Amino acid sequence: MAVKVLILEDNPVARGFLSRVVRESFSDVSSITEAGDLEAARRLLGHDQGGAAPTGTDPFQLILVDLELPDGSGMELLKELATYPATRIVTTLYSDDEHLFPALQCGADGYLLKEDRFEVLVEELQKIVRGQPPLSPAIARRLLTHFRTGDGSGFGNGSGLAHANHGQANGHAVAQTASSTAPTAPLDHERLTPRESEVLTYLSKGFTIKEIAALMGIKWFTVNDHIKSIYKKLNVSSRAEAAVLASKQGLV
Repeated sequence: MAVKVLILEDNPVARGFLSRVVRESFSDVSSITEAGDLEAARRLLGHDQGGAAPTGTDPFQLILVDLELPDGSGMELLKELATYPATRIVTTLYSDDEHLFPALQCGADGYLLKEDRFEVLVEELQKIVRGQPPLSPAIARRLLTHFRTGDGSGFGNGSGLAHANHGQANGHAVAQTASSTAPTAPLDHERLTPRESEVLTYLSKGFTIKEIAALMGIKWFTVNDHIKSIYKKLNVSSRAEAAVLASKQGLV
């Protein structure tokens, strides 16, 4: 299965720039579709109000979302795509808390600044293959400062990214940035499918997403989907947490 990408960006120059970034980042991109506003994006997704991919459609695997659009905010689409099977990355000019943390709460899997150099954006997007959240350097520093100082602004209750994402299947990548301790919840491995158990075993052994895809003979985006499901079922937010639970239960 080739990778389909949707870029939601109202500025034509920025759309072209992001399209080049995506092409350079991944070798298996089959198509890049562009949308200039929310209405066009919803139409391309196959329905008016987002949500799960319509039955029988070939969904996008990667969606880049601008926050400021002519007919609303990209955060609206992030909320609507809570159950859509895609990795959702914010691409914006805003690095302030008022945009960053609400975007993460809405389920963004990464946060990139369009002002970053082409090479930096390519490097960050490629982290998806390794199971890491794409974060612009300035955003990564902001998150580290936030959690080191215990600053709760932007969350309301200061509960951290793992809680802010409410366990959403696509929220695990950013949540792992905030996670530093292993979970104590019991491993409900009976709920994992055979494929998910196989992926979990490879994860625990330190293989990257791309390596797992090669070993299993599947696309890396498919591996990414399995990992999201594993994280959701085990109530964890990083491969380290999943590995600890799997080891305790003798699965690996």
